[in-house]
Amino acid sequence: MESQENRIKRIKAAVAIAITIAVPAEGLRRVAYHDPVGILTVCYGSTTQVQKGKVYSLEECWDRLDSDMQQAILTVDRCVPGLQPNVLAAFGDAVYNIGPRIACDPAKSTAARLLKAGKVVDACKQLPRWNKVNMGGIFVPLPGLTKRRNIEMNICLGGSDAIH
Repeated sequence: MESQENRIKRIKAAVAIAITIAVPAEGLRRVAYHDPVGILTVCYGSTTQVQKGKVYSLEECWDRLDSDMQQAILTVDRCVPGLQPNVLAAFGDAVYNIGPRIACDPAKSTAARLLKAGKVVDACKQLPRWNKVNMGGIFVPLPGLTKRRNIEMNICLGGSDAIH
């Protein structure tokens, strides 16, 4: 069984890796906006208790990113305990971006089924399939999501140069 100290180190490493994915993928917007599917968003993609019209400081944005990403990583770790930091980071970023279904809902996600079965490489290869948004009932791939999911997949598979 993993010690609490090792778990904390693994989670911190995953948060750091995931933030390096999210920052360039999300960009910084200090005033709330609606994302492509209409969700009120601010800073580096935060959707948690966003106040319309408020101008967020850089410190607030970094705090939001750290807190929200930590929650996403912890969600994945609860669903699939013990993942290596690179795998945890890749799925944590995906959860941060699109919600927990991808990693935590085996009934609706092949990736989640594969993670639960311990087939990590196959699960990582599922990430690029999650590059679409629902626009009026039609699933449309977005170039930014395609790029982000490919980066996540490469990191998940252990690629050290995946962010570049």
